[in-house]
Amino acid sequence: MKVLKIPSDIGFSNSYLVSNGDNGFLIDCAEQSVYDICKNLNIKIEAVLLTHGHFDHVGGCKKFFDDGVEIICGEKEKNLIFSSQYLGIFGGVTVPHFEIAKTVSDGDTLHLCGLNVKVLGTSGHSEGSVCYLIDNLLFSGDTLFCGNIGRCDLPTGNYTKLLNSLSKLGSLDGNFTIYCGHGEDTTLDFERKFNGYMRNL
Repeated sequence: MKVLKIPSDIGFSNSYLVSNGDNGFLIDCAEQSVYDICKNLNIKIEAVLLTHGHFDHVGGCKKFFDDGVEIICGEKEKNLIFSSQYLGIFGGVTVPHFEIAKTVSDGDTLHLCGLNVKVLGTSGHSEGSVCYLIDNLLFSGDTLFCGNIGRCDLPTGNYTKLLNSLSKLGSLDGNFTIYCGHGEDTTLDFERKFNGYMRNL
């Protein structure tokens, strides 16, 4: 398994290509140039997994959707992605349209490219936010950042739910490399020790 971080100028968000041989899947897809990157690498994309539905994490999904790739998101996020309250966050920005093929909930496991992807429901940044756990890797979206946490003052955000989600992540057994929706990578042990939001839970 390999992980390629694809930074974007759109919201300074990160998309991730998880590959196993010549096949792979994406976790978030900030912009349509991600499609060309995957094509140039000759990686066949099986799915795009969304941590949540904000524009800076879904803006590149249409090219994959047009190519027959399944787009997957949290159950409570599906109907919010193209809602006026979400698009209004970015000043009424237009998201190229795509459809969600499947939704997931806390505790689900996806089987992609020979890998098991466990879904963790992590409401707080948005109502339908999820994280994805693959072996010793945690893709945290905008729930947890290096030394910080995601905003909870946007539509459907909730500070109490976000703290509960952080507690869930902190209670995972063992240490994990964390690939965040924005910023640098970190580890769960580092965040347990140094992230003030997690240290006091």
